[in-house]
Formats: sequence, C-alpha cells, structure tokens
Amino acid sequence: MKYSEFETIFSADRTHRYLLATNNDTRKAMTLYRRNLHLALEMFAVINCFEVALRNAIDRHMKAKLGNDWLRDAILPGGIFDSPKMRETQRIVQKVYDKLVAEGSYTHSQLLANMEFGIWKYMFSAPQFQASGRTLLTIFPNKPKTTPSMQYNNTFVFNELDKINMLRNRIAHHEPICFTTGVTHPDSTYVLNKYQKLQTLFMWLGIDSQSLLYGLDHVKQVCKEIDGMRMP
Repeated sequence: MKYSEFETIFSADRTHRYLLATNNDTRKAMTLYRRNLHLALEMFAVINCFEVALRNAIDRHMKAKLGNDWLRDAILPGGIFDSPKMRETQRIVQKVYDKLVAEGSYTHSQLLANMEFGIWKYMFSAPQFQASGRTLLTIFPNKPKTTPSMQYNNTFVFNELDKINMLRNRIAHHEPICFTTGVTHPDSTYVLNKYQKLQTLFMWLGIDSQSLLYGLDHVKQVCKEIDGMRMP
C-alpha cells in the first residue's frame, strides 16, 4: 500500500508520530504502525487473562463470605455497595444488572462477565475494601509482607491495578503504546514496565503465568522488534 493511502485511512494526525519516529521514512512508519498494533494485540491477550484470573479470584473470595449472588446483593438496599462513597460502583453494577434482567438473561456469571476492569480495581480502594471486610488481600497468597519501609496494602494493589487499567484503556482507545513519554523514537519501556507488573501480579495470585500464557505471549519479541527500529 502507498503511504498516501495508508495516511488517508488512519489520518495524518494519527500517523504523523510514526513518521516522525522513523525520520520520515514512509515504509518504516507503516511498519512501526503495524508493529504497534501487533504489540497491542499481544498485551491485550495478557491483560485479558489477568483480568479474568483477578475477577475469578475476587469472586471466589466474595462468594465464600457473602454468598453466590454477592455482586447483585451488594447493590441492594443495605448491601455492601449501598453507600454514598460507593455510589458510582453501585450505579455501574445496577445498570448491567437491570439490562440482564430486562433481557431475561441474568445469572451471577453473566453479571460478573459484564463488569469493567475498573470494578475489580476499585475493590481495593478504601471504601470497597473496608465494606467487603478488609480481607480481600488474601487472594494474593504470594504477596510480599508489609514492612515499615514498604506498605503492600490495599492502596498499593489499587495503584498497581490502576496502571494496568490505564494501559488497557490506551489499547482499547487505539492509542500508540510503542512510545514512552518524552521519547520520540520507538521505545517499549512503558509497555515492558507494565508487562513486568502483570507477571508480578500473576505470581502474587499464585499463578504460573508462563504456563498459563504458553503460545500466547510474544510481548518481549515484539518489543525487541520495535526497539530495533530506533534510528542511529
């Protein structure tokens, strides 16, 4: 494909950064764009597996504490999310619940599957963490113990999940992830940092991520290809 066609399809505003990063080499700019898409696909697969693993770990814990329909019950009057401090969480769950009921397709599994990543992240924010009994950190059996110099508490977990959520949103909104803030050339540092956080969180959950992602995870390989496009 000619670069002029490529630019028309994806827009000059979107492709300009790739062109700048490759010293106006149109062929390399198209290659970098495609490698960014490849990296997004690879990272999304890893994030997807992590999100499901996290969601299910939270679900198992909450079912044991509050019953099989804990998420639906949480938004009912007197439920654990029935509080001004958790009104947005309650609103999001309620909207999905009402939709499923209207369709006649409500099950706990369907409600769970239709939640945003942010719902699981906010389970570790102060209001939700306290409302759910302050025990949710036990889903991470391999999490380091808190020390006077390092607090591996719910706030720490929330912040780590927030970073993963931000990358997930960047991919979902088709933003480039093959660059690092303040760097114009191809650079995978940002993604590799988040990738390592995911590996750590998998380990904290007690999951062997290498076995889980066998045949799926080519993130480092694609990052190496992208970094190899840096101009001398």
